[in-house]
Amino acid sequence: MGPDSAPLSLVLASASPRRQRLIAWLGLPVEALPVDVDEPLDAPLPPDAIAVDLAESKALAASAIEPEAVCLGFDTIVVLDGRPLGKPGSDDEARQMLDSLSGRHHFVVTGAAIAVGGRVIQSFAVQTDVEMRTLHADEVDRWLARGEHLGCAGAYNIEHHLARVTEDECFQNVAGLPLCHLYRELARLDSAPLHGLTAPVEQCDRALGRRCRLGPRVCGLTP
Repeated sequence: MGPDSAPLSLVLASASPRRQRLIAWLGLPVEALPVDVDEPLDAPLPPDAIAVDLAESKALAASAIEPEAVCLGFDTIVVLDGRPLGKPGSDDEARQMLDSLSGRHHFVVTGAAIAVGGRVIQSFAVQTDVEMRTLHADEVDRWLARGEHLGCAGAYNIEHHLARVTEDECFQNVAGLPLCHLYRELARLDSAPLHGLTAPVEQCDRALGRRCRLGPRVCGLTP
């Protein structure tokens, strides 16, 4: 893909409204293309390798449909005591996950993959240290009543303030999309189609009401 290439579209291999909203902060038009791939977590691999493998499967599935596009795949896994937690299959499983996470530190790993022309051209994983607040039974009941938990790794959504990260960690990675890391990798692509790519640091800080220390470093905005 050289400077005279025709513009390519950016395709997000996900139906997640949250990922669609976040990726728009990069300043590029994005098409959502949900794909159906198996998401087993029992492979004999480290959690980051599992997340990358699943992200690559999603990006490749989208690229098979849109081979001329830059296709993006993501997969997020919660890791507690070395054990990966995916999306719960029921309310009871969600409650068990939240009870085990309550008041504890854990890691969230998001795998990301970029595919063009039916092949992965870049993939990576980002890990974030997360502290879950101590959750009381009535608070868990209110969260489960919202009906969002079945679509969330670890049965929670950090945007609803059940957990927190420091300014040196990537908040959006826990939300399912390591935005600044994705910006860095897309900025490295030799492709005119991504002209207009915008670093998401200011929008992220404004949305969260804080000043992230990690994002500017990842995006190359500070020495």
